[in-house]
Amino acid sequence: ETPDTSKTMSPPVHQKKTIEHKIRVLLVDDQAISGEYVKRCLANVPDLEFHHCMDPSKAVELANKIQPTVILQDLVMPEIDGLMLVKFFRVNPTTRDTPMIVLSSKEEATIKAESFARGANDYLVKWPEAVELVARIRYHSNGYIHLLERNEAYAALETSQKALAAEIAAGSAYVQSLLPAPMTDPLAIDWRYVPCADLAGDSLGFHTLDDEHVAIYLLDVTGHGLASALLGVTVMNVLRAKSLPNTDFRKPGEVLGALNEAFPMENQNNNCFSIWYAVLHLPTRTLRWSGGGHPASLLFTPDQPNTAIQLESDGPIIGMMPWPEFESSERQVPPGSRLYVYSDGAQEIHLADGTEWPFEEFIQFMAQPVNSDSSIMDRLLAHVRMLRGSKTLDDDFSIIEATL
Repeated sequence: ETPDTSKTMSPPVHQKKTIEHKIRVLLVDDQAISGEYVKRCLANVPDLEFHHCMDPSKAVELANKIQPTVILQDLVMPEIDGLMLVKFFRVNPTTRDTPMIVLSSKEEATIKAESFARGANDYLVKWPEAVELVARIRYHSNGYIHLLERNEAYAALETSQKALAAEIAAGSAYVQSLLPAPMTDPLAIDWRYVPCADLAGDSLGFHTLDDEHVAIYLLDVTGHGLASALLGVTVMNVLRAKSLPNTDFRKPGEVLGALNEAFPMENQNNNCFSIWYAVLHLPTRTLRWSGGGHPASLLFTPDQPNTAIQLESDGPIIGMMPWPEFESSERQVPPGSRLYVYSDGAQEIHLADGTEWPFEEFIQFMAQPVNSDSSIMDRLLAHVRMLRGSKTLDDDFSIIEATL
């Protein structure tokens, strides 16, 4: 029974609850009467917490402990100059952004200017009416609490993104681990697979069906990301395990018909896929193939090594619609023939000027003589990156080279 990827649910997103921040007032003033006045002003404000520090040398330490949402800072105190203490608060990491209201006994422009230059947010002549004091405290505290909540949200988002990136990287490594090792016997097959995103929609494979038959296939799922990757891996595993019921995997058209029935797009998050599937019969050197919505594969024979024979994909894309029968084609392949099966990401290249790389030029590139020093697949990847003007391509780059 083939797995149904439409049942795959996205992992739940765990959202960290935002911390509830209470308004905390720290008064730094060596006069007990100041503390008593502020305490009485705030007595009828239930959602507010008040702290009074009479020793300015301990003010920063206390602020680190209670983490106030606003600091009321007297300018005239023994031992430590009030303006200097403002500077200390500003270089202290815990109170670097905490709103500060400096307190003075008189309205003086130069002292005001110096206070703001040192980092104060407000200037208050002692003492205003309680309603004004509460309003200033609430105004500055609310602004600071909004800043804290924004920073916490950014931190939570960054943590979530890192966790998601780690999961995607693990998924990408798993997908690539499923791709087959190059084959050397009974024929030589190699591949290149470069996803344009961490989780790609392309999949490829090849394996012996029995002593006389070798299957080669490449598929391209619509879209990118988790859903596309899951569908691609599922189809690849189905083909590798030969788990389609009542299907002769030596008959390409029959395989595509069974895939079309097993993976209708309405059951796959509206994803469908193109595929080119071929079987080589070793004793007779007969290559049979069938394709659904996929680019034509290229065959180069020893008698015409620089002329590409296009092995067309005549069927519709898999899963898009019911289809009565997928046709199979066949031809004899002489020893030394080269077959290239690729996804559209290997030849539909959007150039830097906005145009697209002509298909005829792609054919010409693939028809160049074989170079023992470098694989044509590596040269193609380097060339399309040069054409694109970027190492990152628009689509997944996948290609199989089989020397028949």
